[in-house]
Amino acid sequence: MGRQRFTPEQIIAKLREVDVLVGRGSTALEACRQVGISEQTLYRWRKEYGGLKVDQARRMKDLERENARLKKLVADLALDKAILQEASKLTF
Repeated sequence: MGRQRFTPEQIIAKLREVDVLVGRGSTALEACRQVGISEQTLYRWRKEYGGLKVDQARRMKDLERENARLKKLVADLALDKAILQEASKLTF
């Protein structure tokens, strides 16, 4: 069985659902079981998404994707620069 990926909207909804269940007297473990996630996932999500609204989480994920794209671009350019510098040393 494959691992299920949740969207930021789904994650925030599940975090709120767990908070409601815990507020009603359930333990965190029981609330996680009812929601269908592990306790470790709950704490990881709280660390990453705790206190965010849906639009803020969506924006954060978009920025993370853009940041990864730009880092890859910088790495490619740095590699090209190093290759050109090495080639210029050989021709002189």
